This record gives sequence, structure tokens and C-alpha cells, in this order.
Amino acid sequence: MSWEIDETDGTVWCSDHDPFARMKGMHGIHLEPASTVLELRVRLYNRSDEPQTFLWWANVAAEVHSDYQSFFPADVRMVADHAKRAVSTFPVASGSYYGIDYSSRKGDDTRPDSPRRVRGDRLDWPRNIPVPTSYMCVGSSGDFFGGYDHRAQAGFVHWADHRFVVGKKQWTWGDSAFGHAWNRNLADDGSAYIELMAGAFTENQPDFSHIAPGETKSFVQYWYPLAGTGPAVAANLQAALGVEVGEDVTLLRLDATADLGDVRLLVEGGGEVLLDTTFPLSPTRRPEFALATTGPLHATLTSGTGTLLEWSPSESLETVQVQPATEPPEPAATSTVEELYLTGLHLEQYRHATRSPEPYWNEALSRDPGHWASHVRLAARRYREARYPEAEQHLRAAVGRLTMLNPNPEVGDAHYLLGLVLVRLGRETEAHSAFAKAAWVESCAPAASLQMALVEARRGNVDEALRHVRTALSSRPHHLQARNLEVVLLRRLGRNEQARTVLTATRRIDPLDLWARHLDGALDAGRGQVEAETLLDIALEYARAGEAATAVELCDLAHETDRSRPLGQTACGVLADYLAAFILERSGDVPAASSLRTRARGGDRTWNFASRLDEVAALESALTADPQDATAAALLGHWLYANGRGVDAVDLWQRSVAVDPSDPVVWRNLGVAAYNLDHDEEGAVAAYECAIQAAPDNARLLFESDQLWRLTGRSVDVRLARLDARPDLVRQRDDLCVAYAHLLVSVGRPAEALELLEARRFQPWEGGEGQVLGCWERTHLALAQSALTAGDPETAVAHLAVALNPPESLGEARHPLASPAPILLALGDAQHAAGNEAAADRAWRDAAAAAGDFTRMSPTAYSENTFFSILAARRTGDDERSQALVRGLTAHAQTLRETPARIDFFATSLPALLLFHDDPQRQQDLSLATVEAEVALLTGGTNTGAGGLERVLSIDPSHELALDLIRTLTTVGSNA
Repeated sequence: MSWEIDETDGTVWCSDHDPFARMKGMHGIHLEPASTVLELRVRLYNRSDEPQTFLWWANVAAEVHSDYQSFFPADVRMVADHAKRAVSTFPVASGSYYGIDYSSRKGDDTRPDSPRRVRGDRLDWPRNIPVPTSYMCVGSSGDFFGGYDHRAQAGFVHWADHRFVVGKKQWTWGDSAFGHAWNRNLADDGSAYIELMAGAFTENQPDFSHIAPGETKSFVQYWYPLAGTGPAVAANLQAALGVEVGEDVTLLRLDATADLGDVRLLVEGGGEVLLDTTFPLSPTRRPEFALATTGPLHATLTSGTGTLLEWSPSESLETVQVQPATEPPEPAATSTVEELYLTGLHLEQYRHATRSPEPYWNEALSRDPGHWASHVRLAARRYREARYPEAEQHLRAAVGRLTMLNPNPEVGDAHYLLGLVLVRLGRETEAHSAFAKAAWVESCAPAASLQMALVEARRGNVDEALRHVRTALSSRPHHLQARNLEVVLLRRLGRNEQARTVLTATRRIDPLDLWARHLDGALDAGRGQVEAETLLDIALEYARAGEAATAVELCDLAHETDRSRPLGQTACGVLADYLAAFILERSGDVPAASSLRTRARGGDRTWNFASRLDEVAALESALTADPQDATAAALLGHWLYANGRGVDAVDLWQRSVAVDPSDPVVWRNLGVAAYNLDHDEEGAVAAYECAIQAAPDNARLLFESDQLWRLTGRSVDVRLARLDARPDLVRQRDDLCVAYAHLLVSVGRPAEALELLEARRFQPWEGGEGQVLGCWERTHLALAQSALTAGDPETAVAHLAVALNPPESLGEARHPLASPAPILLALGDAQHAAGNEAAADRAWRDAAAAAGDFTRMSPTAYSENTFFSILAARRTGDDERSQALVRGLTAHAQTLRETPARIDFFATSLPALLLFHDDPQRQQDLSLATVEAEVALLTGGTNTGAGGLERVLSIDPSHELALDLIRTLTTVGSNA
């Protein structure tokens, strides 16, 4: 992150380049004297050669409690979840949202820690939301929103032009033990908080928008404090109005962002003037007016002849009906070629996590082989994968269709992308012609003109290059790369004063354009402006302009700077050497290139990950120069695998380890590829063993190989023996501790598992939600069962009480929708054994009433835990509920049997797919087999049930629930 302070303007600027497309994002925080407004000036710049998509949300966290309320414009009547998976009415939720039936919570209007009565179905009060929940406003034409602390009598407003800054969002972890645990993990003091987020060029997540090559998106967002008004019903950059309607009086409260002097407030209602008064208004003079009415009002705040603020209630606004999004049909079932193309475009634009756009575009081409738009989209993907010949084939087909009747198409995308591909293929004359054709179309002219300028600059045709640069700037004056290239070209021509004029103007436009700062000799290491990855970006700008010497100098500086890179930044020292060698080789200095490649081969590869196509080219060039370069083969393999070229990656990794078998990362990646691509389980295990031999003290490798052993059917005893041998590594990782604790419980050593869990403070990880808690509960269930068997029900009760109320050290708590039935059933049994019949009955009834579950990060009506609710219902003699639940669980099994497994289209967290591709059908089959075994046990088929559990264990010998049910089968069978 680079930064700069403009002391004259009063703005602090921060900027960085994103790690994927290397686009530039910059924001300036500006304060104006005598104003309470904080202004955020944002500039998003696409410094890549390709059209990109982007998402911008400003994320403001507000500390909350039971007297905190968020507020939005009155026209917000509907809100939507991410990707509009679900929608709800607002502010009153009239149905179910995130698995919570808010209509049933309407009467829950009191809280012991608040004097305020608030309907429990209102989503604008975070206290009413028990589970992690997002909502984004739909269709609002209001420019403001914010939050208000009724205890502190203070809050804040966000204001921006809704036509550009359209997104208005609230996120909360939920006001329950689950959410409180996450608050403790993430807030400095453990306070509960919500995020009130403002999105520019987006209404929803992931509503990505488009940004062209060289384009700048500029917008402004504002925040300011409120005091004493209550939630604002109207607000702009001058003032805010709060209105509170009581039983027989209406209170109007005003606040201002600056001293507005004397203002006039006119309030009308029922056809008459209720208030007409003039008064001073400022951040320190905030009046309140009480009107003896509760009817509709119209309030106007004016200053001189201008209107500052105007408000009327909006009861007459109609609710905009919004339907939840649905999964698009499969390609073969999609009606038209146009729909196929647009569906693919949607999936790509939204960077969809579980579906690829390519099957839709391929299906479009199967119906219309010349469909140019599908060809262009596929070509763009092939280009980003460095599959240039395939990209060219698609683009030639697209150009052929576009020029079939008219040699001058109305779109230039195909010609422009063809030019980029041809440059990568080293055919610059053809590329120049393609760019020239693209430049005939105004939308492509700036980017295409810049590319032609670069071609001419590399050829040494400075005047021609300058002409193309100025063409680009004539339609896109803030094109930073074009402006900087103009400086380079002017200096080549000796026109230094003109260059200085352009450079000075560029630095005014963007004070943190680091290429411009380098041209000006003004990079400041103390302000984050000499960061290695960004230096490589600048080096490559020089290189493609034909400034090889400067590019190499910057690569060398990046190599040195990389030694002190910021925490969390990827390394690039080795890649810097390969890039410098590539640049030198193209400029004819082969000996210097060879020397740098020698240094690169011996460098530390750790955390060096190629992200740029230029780095791919440099690594390919290194392998051409020396096919035995193990480092280049390894790094290029990493990039290829990450970009969908797994077969090519494996080939390079194998070449790498054949020369240098000492890199555990390459062996590890070969193991992942063997499992995920070739379905070669033993090959995967063997590769991981080589990785562990190369790095025997690497805890991550031990964890991943253990998970691989589980997937490939190794027994609990075999897995446990290896972890038993390395307690030092087990203690290094949360996930490894959890795996080890489960194994200890599975072999009857729960006391050791508890000791391990109690000695650690866990930090939950994405994809691992609920795993620590699940292990904790299973451990205490096992200990409780042992205590009961030993005739010590009091100890069993104590273990189960702790299972239900886990310590903060676990870092998580039970999701409100997750079923606690197994623990409650066991608690009832323990209380019964202790002679506490009333407590036993309460626990059993609570277990029987545990409707539904929360598994795989989503609510479900039935799960494997329903089995324990059924047993609990039988304990209480509630045969009607027991039978209903058995029927429901049986139907759930039938649904699992008849429904092919597939990843949820709207899934955002995939705990089963973090590293190894665990077949969703396998997971569903395991769940089905477990449920069928449970149903058999419940319906009297003990032998059938036991056989079903053995089938589960034949697929997954470490299946925790199956192991636990087998262990207690005699007790379960007698009570089923």
C-alpha cells in the first residue's frame, strides 16, 4: 500500500495494485475545515490490457447493542441476500429469511438489556437477527443511509449519489452465541458490530461492473456524524432530519454538517401550517420541535431562497416485488444461442464459484459455429491461460463472422483481442493491423491506439508512437499509461519541457501513479512506494515501451526490495530475475540473461507465484534456454495449474523434481494433481510422502496428507499412529489438532482429546466452520458415555453441560439453527440415571423439539441428528412426534437416493472442497447410508442398521458418527 499526503488540499491518498489483474485502486480521505463531513474520493483504474470486472464496497463497522438501529430511505421495501439467493420485505420481514421465520418473532419485542419495545420481525434492529445475515437494499432512489445508537444518542450518515453509489447493505454475525463468538474473534475488544456497507456501481454482491482498458472510474462517498436526531428520515450533505412519532406528539430533530446560519423550517399537515420558524442550525446548535399531532407531515428546511432539505412520510410507496434468483438451466436445456451466451457472460462477470461459463459458450457454438460473441469470450479465457494459438483460432472465427457482410464491424473487441494475442505470438506487424482495425470503433480506440503506440515505440518509431498516444489521450485524457508513455517518447525526442508539463499534470491527476512518480524521480520508500511487486509492474511498462535498461534496473530493485516485503505480500525476487533475463535476452544481451537465470535457479522459490502473462513468457523462455531449470519448471507449473492447465502443470512439476527433488511444494502439488486430476489415490499418497521427506517438520503437509489418508480409506489406527509420533506438529495447527482429537475419540481416548482441546485457543477458519465445536461436543459425549457406563451420572451431566456451553477458547459457538439433539438426548439420559426426572424430561423434550439442522453451511429440515430427536421423543412417550419424525427422516433418505448430488449453485463456502476434490455424490451417498442405517435402527432392524453402518465405514473408516453409533449400538438399539 502506497500513500501520499496532499497537505494543501487536506487529503490522504492510499493506493495499491490488486494481486490478480494488477488493476489500480486509490482512495483519498478528505476533510474540509469547519465541516463534519468525511469525504472519500475514489479512483479505480484498469491498468491491464483487457476489459475487466470490478466490485467496490466501502465497509464501515459500527459497534452495536440492543439499542442500535440501522436506517435506510423510506423507499426501501425489499432487501436481498448475496446474488439475490433470497429476498425479504423490509423493514418488517414478513416471512423466512436465512432460515429464520421472522413472522413468528413479531411479538418478541422486549429485551432485558433495553427499555425499548421493538417488534422482533424488524430487520433494521440488529438485535432481532440471530444468525449471520446480509441484506442489500433493492431499488432505492435515496442517497443516504446509516446507523443510530439510541443509548449514545449519536450515529452516522452515509451519503452519495444513488445513481452511481447505489449499494446499501447491512451485515451482522447475528445476536446469538454464534455471532458473539465471531465478534470476539474479529473485534479488538470483542464488541458486537454490524457492517454498514456502501457499494459503487453495484447494488448487490456479486454485482460486478465493467471497466475498460485504461479507463478510470471516479466517484465520491461521504460520511458524517449525527447527534440527537434519532434515525434520519431525510439527509443530504448539509443537514439531516429525525422524526419520532409518539402517542400524541411528533418530534422533529435536526442536525447539520456545518454552520448554516439562520434557517427556516416550515411544517405543514392536514392542510394547515403547523410550524414556521427561523433559527440557527449548526453541529453544535441542534434544535428539537414538538408538534401536537401524529398525522402526516410535510417539512421543508430552507436557507435564503434555497431548499436545504425536504421530507414527507412515504406510506403510499408501493413495495417493489423482487423474485429470488434461480439457477439457470443446463446448457442443453437453454432455449436460444443468445441465452447461452448471456448465461455464460453472467457466470464469468460474477466470477461464479461453482459453475463455469464455458459449457454455455461451447453449446452456443455447437448450435451456431460462427457465433462471434461466444468465440470472443472463449478466446479471452484462452488468452488469460496463455493458450495463444487456441485464442487466435476463436478470434479468426469471430472476425470471419463479424466481417461476413460488412468489412467494418460495429464492434472492435475481436480485432483488439486478436492484436493482443498476436503480440504474444511475436507477430507484431499483424498485431498492429488488428489494433488499427479495432481503433476504427470508438469504444476500442483508446486501448487499441495505446497498443499501436507501444508497437511503434518498440520499433523505435517515436513520432509515429507519439501520434498514436495522442489519439488515445484525445478520447481518454486520464489514461495514465498513455500519459506516461507520452513522457517517455517526448524525452526520447529531447522535448523535455513538454515532457515535464505532461508529467506534472499526470501527478496532479493521480498523485500515486507510481510509474509517473518514477519518471519524476519521486518514489518514496518510506511511504510504501517502493514495493517489489509494484516495481515489477513499472518495469514491465518500461519494457513494453522498449526501455529495456530501465526495466532491468527496476527488476533488480524489486529483487532487492523483496527481501523486506510486507507481511502477507507474495514474494517475487526469483520472478524478478527471470523477468530481467527475459528482457535482456530480447534486447540481445544473452550473457547477462544467462547470469540472471543462474541466480534465479538458485534463489528461494518460496511464495514466488507468477501472476502476469509476462512472467509466464519469462519462465517459458528460461526453460527454452535450459530445459533442466527446475525452478522455472516449478514456478510455471504452479501458474499453469492455477489457470486450468493441470496436465501441462504436472508435466513441468515432474520435470522439476527429476532435476531437483528437494522442493516439498512441487511434490505436494503433484499429490494434489494426482488425486484431483488423475484420480490416482496411491500416486497422490506417494507424492505426499516425498513432500514430507523433503520437509519432515512441515505441519501443513502432515495435515493435508492425513486428510488424503482419510479420503483414501486408511484406518483410524494408521492415521493416529502417524499423528501420535509428531505431537509438536499437531500443536502448530488448529485443523490438525481437531483431526487428532477426533482420532483420539474414535479409538477410545477422549480424555486425551479433551486435554488437547482445552489447552488451545482456536481461531476458526473459512471452510472449517463448526469443526472445532463439533469435535468438542463429540469429545464430551464420549466422556459422558464413559461416565455413565462407570455409574457416575453426575460427571456425565457435567460433561454434557460443558458441551452445550462451550468455552470462548474454542473461538465459535453453536449456530442457532444447528441441532443440539445428540447432546440433549444424552443429557436427559444422564439426568435420568442421576434420578433427576424433571431435568431428564426437559432435556429429552428439548431434544425432541430440535427441528431441523444447520449442516454444510445451510439450514435443512432433516439430518443425521434427527435420529437423536426421534429417540428423545420416544423417551418422553411422544409417539406422534416420533412417528412423524421417522416418516420425515425416511422421506429425507428417499430424496437423497433419488436426487443426484451436485454443488449448490449459490454456494459461497465449500468446506468439503478446500483442497482435494471430494466427490459430492460420495458425500451424499455417505449421508444416505448413515440415514438409512439410522432408520433401520429406529424401525427395529438392528442387524440391518449395523450392516448399514459397516457399509459407511467401508467407504470412510474414519466416519465419526458411524463409529460412535457402532460403539453404543447395544444401548441405541434397546432404546430405539
